[in-house]
Amino acid sequence: MTFFASISRRSVLALSATAALGLGSAALAAPSGTPVKVGGTLALTGPLSATALIHKLVGEIYVEELNKKNGLLGRPVEWVLKDDQSRPDLARTLYEQIVTVDKVDLLIGPYATANILSAMGVAQRYNKVLIHHTFGIPSLAKYDMHFPTWATGPSPEVTGPNLVFDALAAGPKPPKTIAIVTSKFPSVHFMSVGARDIAKKRGLTEVLYLEWDFGNRDFGPIASRLKEAKPDFIWAGVIALEGMLLLDAMKKIDYPAPQMFHYLPSPGPMLKSPDAKNALAVTIFEQHAPMMSNFGATEFAKTFNERAAKAGLPDTQVDTQAAASFAAWQVLEAAVNGTKSFDDKVLAAWLKKNTVNTIQGPMRFDGPSNYGDDLSKIKQVQNGEWVVIWPRASAKPGVKHLLP
Repeated sequence: MTFFASISRRSVLALSATAALGLGSAALAAPSGTPVKVGGTLALTGPLSATALIHKLVGEIYVEELNKKNGLLGRPVEWVLKDDQSRPDLARTLYEQIVTVDKVDLLIGPYATANILSAMGVAQRYNKVLIHHTFGIPSLAKYDMHFPTWATGPSPEVTGPNLVFDALAAGPKPPKTIAIVTSKFPSVHFMSVGARDIAKKRGLTEVLYLEWDFGNRDFGPIASRLKEAKPDFIWAGVIALEGMLLLDAMKKIDYPAPQMFHYLPSPGPMLKSPDAKNALAVTIFEQHAPMMSNFGATEFAKTFNERAAKAGLPDTQVDTQAAASFAAWQVLEAAVNGTKSFDDKVLAAWLKKNTVNTIQGPMRFDGPSNYGDDLSKIKQVQNGEWVVIWPRASAKPGVKHLLP
């Protein structure tokens, strides 16, 4: 199985359908020679680990599949992975080690905006391409050789909230009042501030706005304030397990959640919780039609489902985190194969001129801060699974638009 394909805006690369889908693997020689080192960190421990472990599994699968085929340009691939413990300062130190001590050929980014920003600084210092999957504040990306696969476009603080409010407006009972409660985690806070501005412009009445420090474990006071405010709709700027902690606190005071949007929850734990019934969240990919026709989706989903179950992950389906991570590896492979090179400047030039076909859809990197199209969608927990409900063209066939 190979997951590589790319589409030039000026010409289509001459790949046969068989080779592009990896069905003709018998013709590929096993990789040999000095390994190509791809270096990076992930939050294998600390508050971000519940989600970062998804990215670890995706990378392991991708590298294994590369090495079953022809590796990268005929050489085997070695993933040099270190634990940044969810700490941006440690991520910076580790990326320095990865470049100067491990002397890797290529870089791939860590999980979460702050850690990626640290990695980006190191990449810039050493003129290395950095392909990454979960960077949430495009305007902070000042380095011209970074390439994001968190496909939210250059202005997610505007397009994201508008997408949410469009979905609500098309529902059976559009909200009139809103409460916005948010972590101060940089990318989450950024989106919540954007949502506050968009909500005001769209005529929603704000009845509560609260912030908490990332790492907070006591959500009781926040739940009490929400219950007192009685909003029609809650925008919860959460990341990782914060959403579950907030729902638990609401349950303890007998406050059933109204319609509620969670920005970046850990998808598995939220899916398993009865308190998260009908929860909304943002996504770029979910494991159902029509997205399963995207490049590499069917083969990857089968492998990921099996491996996630063996690893004991709470959600074994391919979701937006797994897909964004997978797309980052697809982009890396596409650039190397498209240029026949490991030279960072050559790779960067190619990525800026070409569109890469990925599990998330076609991705380009020629917009502001190297961002392309916003591929965001809104999903909801329905009948025990996450399903896309908006935009309608991306919704799971037969799904109800918006459960109350």
